[in-house]
Parts: sequence; structure tokens; C-alpha cells
Amino acid sequence: MLKNWYGWFSISAAIVAFDLYTKHLVQQAFAYGERLTVTSFFELVRFHNEGAAFSFLADAGGWQKWFFTAISVVAVVLITYLIIKHTKITHPSQKLFCWGLALVLGGAIGNLYDRVTLGYVVDFLYFHVNDFYWPAFNVADSAICVGVALLLWDSFKRPA
Repeated sequence: MLKNWYGWFSISAAIVAFDLYTKHLVQQAFAYGERLTVTSFFELVRFHNEGAAFSFLADAGGWQKWFFTAISVVAVVLITYLIIKHTKITHPSQKLFCWGLALVLGGAIGNLYDRVTLGYVVDFLYFHVNDFYWPAFNVADSAICVGVALLLWDSFKRPA
């Protein structure tokens, strides 16, 4: 299907565009902390995450913005290198690996953009069961999670 690196980067770019567009819509429609109940287990919200996944280090005093920005930049460079390197290999098992990388790359860039321009990441998807609430997340977070799952799946499929 995708044999050239620009095909994988196109997937990443589509994720970035969709992520930023949905965050823009939420920022236009909701005030910070505002919620809209969609179903008994799902709400649209507008939260700002100054930390990493699940608000890790969100209350660290501000230094975490630059720390997570640096980590994201390193990840983007490394993933870009890996995609270019692995598209030169035509082995069929590399497709799943490259899908995972493309999804993680798109998600990382989407959240990096927020962190650099806003100082926080906009989260808006909020699921819950009764009184158990999953931390709010966004399209970029979803792409990263699915991408990591594909990378794990690929690692188990490869011969030792």
C-alpha cells in the first residue's frame, strides 16, 4: 500500500489536521471547564492539560512545558528517521510498524503544537462509567494510543 515515506507522513499530517481542527471547534464552542453530556457515559468538555498523559506533572510549576516539548521534539525527529529508514525496506511486516509510527507521529505533533502555542494541550473527550471518570483526551492522544498498540502488536508478530 504505502511504499514511500511521504505516504506515511500524509497519514501523520491528516491526524494533525483533524486533531487541530477538532481542538479549534472545542475552543470556539466551550468555555474552559464547560461540559456537554452526549450519552450516559460520554461528555464533550474543554479541559487544559499542562502535563503529559493523564495530567502527569500538570502542577509542576511550569518547567514541565519545556521538558515535554523537548521530549516531543526528540520523538518527532526519531520517528521521522524510523519511517524513512523502514520505508526503504520492502518486507511486508514493516507496514504495521510504519502505521504505528505514523499514528504516533501525528499525535505527537498535534499535542506539541498545542503545548508550544498555548502552553497546554486541549482535551475534550470525556468518558465515564458511573462515578469512574477516564481522564479527558483528544484526537492526538487517541492516535498515539492506537499507534503504540500497533507497534506492540508488530513487535509480537515479528520472529525472534
